[in-house]
Amino acid sequence: MPRRSYEMNLTEGPILRKILIFALPLALSGILQLLFNAADVIVVGRFVGSTALAAVGSTGSLINLLINLLMGLSVGTNVSVAKAYGARDFKMVSDSVHTAILLSIVSGFSMILVGLLLAHRLLEWMGSPETVIDQATLYMQIYFAGMPLNLLYNFGSAVLRAVGDTRRPMFYLIIAGVVNVILNLFFVIVLKMGVAGVALATIISQGVSAVLVLLSLMRSDGCIHLSLRKLRIYKKPLIEMIRVGLPAGLQGTLFNISNVLIQSSINSFGDIAMAGSAAAGNLEGFVYTSSNAVYQASLSFTSQNYGARQYRRIRTIKWECLIVTATVSLVLGSLLLVLAPNLLRLYTQDPHVIEYGIRKLRVICFFYSVCGMMDVMVGCLRGIGYSIMPMIVSLSGACGFRIIWILTVFAANPTWEILFMSYPISWALTFVLHFICHTIVTRKMPKEDVKQEATRASA
Repeated sequence: MPRRSYEMNLTEGPILRKILIFALPLALSGILQLLFNAADVIVVGRFVGSTALAAVGSTGSLINLLINLLMGLSVGTNVSVAKAYGARDFKMVSDSVHTAILLSIVSGFSMILVGLLLAHRLLEWMGSPETVIDQATLYMQIYFAGMPLNLLYNFGSAVLRAVGDTRRPMFYLIIAGVVNVILNLFFVIVLKMGVAGVALATIISQGVSAVLVLLSLMRSDGCIHLSLRKLRIYKKPLIEMIRVGLPAGLQGTLFNISNVLIQSSINSFGDIAMAGSAAAGNLEGFVYTSSNAVYQASLSFTSQNYGARQYRRIRTIKWECLIVTATVSLVLGSLLLVLAPNLLRLYTQDPHVIEYGIRKLRVICFFYSVCGMMDVMVGCLRGIGYSIMPMIVSLSGACGFRIIWILTVFAANPTWEILFMSYPISWALTFVLHFICHTIVTRKMPKEDVKQEATRASA
């Protein structure tokens, strides 16, 4: 079956070169998205004030807590499509695509109710200050109103990544990001809508990216072609998505419990500290999203090669992804540390907010290479169908450790630096545990590749 130029067979050819070709558009799209998000935060911080900046920034961990379960199912979508694509089971690919798109739409509408009904109560539980909570609630409620569009884009782009296509999602994010920035300036500066304007601009731009992904799937003449008449839940791909995606989603959801607890601890320092942490977190994202692109590569490469039974390539993929993510994270993390004072001034002119941001970055920036390697090991394990194992390891090595750290070490010495030390220590611990697990699992795989069967007919 012919492949369109956007697709990439990850089961043959030079691995390192293809990892870079695959990951670069992902990294660029993530960085561009963060630049657009940074523009959001800058507009809020400069034109509305530190309180609004704190309101928008303080919702991130809570939003992730609520939607990570469904984002995990998009990981299951990636694995299901990539394995079938690697095995040349094109009927399974088609069934997975239609199942994923319908699942994203249904899930998105269910999340609207969750966000509208629970936003204020959850923010109260996090200890959001009275000066912040009303604006944070408004932001979350508008944000969740656009959740069907958010999930539609994420599930659709997971399908594209599974067949090696990372360029079109990048193009779509660029278009959506430009729309987001323009609407931000209009809603916040011209119409004086504050955080409501930022949230509204976000969901409109998400709608643009969702429509573009949907159209790309509908116009595809390959195995990932989407026909609205065929939208239904197919049992076999749904089981595969749940088997891999549910543990991944639970991991993300429970993982963010520790992040919510950390955000609550940040809130205890006041709204100035919250604003500094939000600005620093936005800058951290540039390092994280670059290493996360390599995680996505490890997931798709491992899944396709496992489906094709190319076991020797799976072992090589692990090492080359680890080297790439460690190098990228170390370089970008060090660069961010040097440029932090000047970059933070883009967000706010308040010297106290800037100081809190610098102090946070000093603790964690240099160690982002360990975070990237931890994520790559998770991608390698999920790609060969192990999802419960990395969930348990991550929850105990990272989430559990951070909760214990906050309740013991931080409680005994409640300083800004001690709070954020929980991140690099938990990354290192979890990476070592994941590496041991992956070594044990891969030793059980055949030492040699299995000759691939003839291509199966397309649906």
